[in-house]
Amino acid sequence: MDKRCPIALDPTGSNIHAEAAALRAQGPATQVELPGGVLVWSLNRHDVIKSVLTDPRVTKSARNHWPAFINGQIPPDWELISWVAMDNMVTAYGKDHVRLRRLVGKAFTPRRTEAIRPRVEELTRQLLDALEAVSGDVVDLREQFAYPLPARLVADLIGMTEDARAKTAKVIDMMVDTTVTPEQAQAVLAGWRGAMAELIETKRRQPGEDITSDLIAARDEDGSRLSEQELTDTIFAILGAGSETTINFFDNAITALLTHPDQRELVTSGKASWDDVIDETLRVESPLAHLPLRYAVMDIQLDGITIPQGDPILVNYSAVGRDPALHGDDADRFDLSRADKQHLSFGHGPHYCLGAGIARLVATIGLSSLFERFPDLELAAPASDLEPLPTFIMNGHRTLPVRLTAAA
Repeated sequence: MDKRCPIALDPTGSNIHAEAAALRAQGPATQVELPGGVLVWSLNRHDVIKSVLTDPRVTKSARNHWPAFINGQIPPDWELISWVAMDNMVTAYGKDHVRLRRLVGKAFTPRRTEAIRPRVEELTRQLLDALEAVSGDVVDLREQFAYPLPARLVADLIGMTEDARAKTAKVIDMMVDTTVTPEQAQAVLAGWRGAMAELIETKRRQPGEDITSDLIAARDEDGSRLSEQELTDTIFAILGAGSETTINFFDNAITALLTHPDQRELVTSGKASWDDVIDETLRVESPLAHLPLRYAVMDIQLDGITIPQGDPILVNYSAVGRDPALHGDDADRFDLSRADKQHLSFGHGPHYCLGAGIARLVATIGLSSLFERFPDLELAAPASDLEPLPTFIMNGHRTLPVRLTAAA
């Protein structure tokens, strides 16, 4: 076992890429300390991460495979408690994972993905019209475009009203903030579960054409298929995963294009596609950095390092695309002409993102429409002044100030 002193992971996320490089240099797995003094094994090499994501000896179920959680050593106000206390397809294991994924997967078929295209186009047009009304001004594009487009779309998919979504958004923002206090963490857990319970109660009375109503029907037809807590936590997982990652994707993609005019010209001239932009952004600036947590079902050997049974594992998705062993010495460079844009930003193996198709659809429509409407879009502040989000879970900026100039 590695006997080196654990490194405390920076809760402010001030430089996640430099931190990943330093951890990668220490070996295939390195112990780090999370808020609350919890020790976990950090993975930052692409080969190790890809292997672990498909390893049957690794689980995401704290209630089944994390002794410290099972025995009550992890307090209910632990700063990251919401990430491990959930009971849904994200944290399920074995047959339960298969059962839940099959139920939720019905909402993300290619046919249903394509059916939402008109709604994505409508939302995009509404947001761009609002931005055009203040053309010439400096606006926070994260707040006024990157945030509301995916957030409103996912709210539509689960049948949540705009008022309810706005209230829940504050809870999601706090959930990914790794600088929260224990008291705030406990309030976050209670807050999102309460909001989801209200949504479920409303949809039981007034079902609609949405994912929540579909899952309630599955639950009420046969209670053994979906428990009440699984129902609550699954709907929240769809809301959080479907909005937060896409928000940060837009933030990172827009920033990359505005700070690399040569790469932006490749897109506008047709030499590179929006698919190139999507994959290169996901490679070099994964919107999801670390996703808490996984656990070793039994002792796992990783290139001379032993992760003992029951120990938690933290996978750094943002480290994969920047690994020089995968993408060479220029792995940190944003390059749309790069032949190999391999990344794991949608996950890998049994937990691969069900909403990847929708995310790509939203990204393509959103980015292409934005740069068509505002071809002279530019940052209103030096890139070095953009502050990172206060988190090691997500990868994005607090704000994205830009100057708008609409097309003639």
